[in-house]
Amino acid sequence: MMQEHRHSIAEILSRQPLFQGLSEAELQQVAQATREYRVSRNEILFQKGQAPLGMHLVVMGQIKLSIPSPQGGEKVMHLANPGQSFGEAVTFLDRPYPVSAQATQDSIVLLIDKDRLLEAIDASPRLARKMLASLSMRLHELMVDIESCALRSSLQKVAGYLLQGGGASQANRYQVELPSSKQTLAAHLNLAPETLSRVLGQLSKKGLIAVHGRSIDVLDRQQLAQVAA
Repeated sequence: MMQEHRHSIAEILSRQPLFQGLSEAELQQVAQATREYRVSRNEILFQKGQAPLGMHLVVMGQIKLSIPSPQGGEKVMHLANPGQSFGEAVTFLDRPYPVSAQATQDSIVLLIDKDRLLEAIDASPRLARKMLASLSMRLHELMVDIESCALRSSLQKVAGYLLQGGGASQANRYQVELPSSKQTLAAHLNLAPETLSRVLGQLSKKGLIAVHGRSIDVLDRQQLAQVAA
């Protein structure tokens, strides 16, 4: 990882959802324990089993969190996008990383020292509540992922992912930009790459989506929701 010095770290932190609303003094406390790094595509941030250095926050790009399988494959547990953090749980528990982290794109990440982060949380109830909310959301996402792997068909998994790509908007037509390769997305959905391609083809034939490389036009959100149900 190449360390960056181009931006004010306090300014970057103030724009991240997790740290918005903190006082200037609280931001400066966290910023003093934070380093900014530029990570190249496919570069490894850390491996499963390594001792944690702190919490990471994605500023730009995307970081894949995965568990390698004995057969040489992987299970993608989470794709962290700008504004999202990872490594909070091991920071609190002081245990080795349970996953490996790798950049899927050229990225900029912040690394917040674990000891200083804990000090900042002790001093700021607001930050503690936001950290608790972040961990709760991650737990909810993990439960949804487990349910999807165990109970949903391939068609339902892909349709559900595309529905999430529409965010809070209720528009019936919208566009989803795949933030990573189809192979990574397939691993995230617990599908084989060829299965993902086949399902995208099926949804295209139904007239629900149109695929343009990594850009997917959702043409009928309501019908897609029925497929995902």
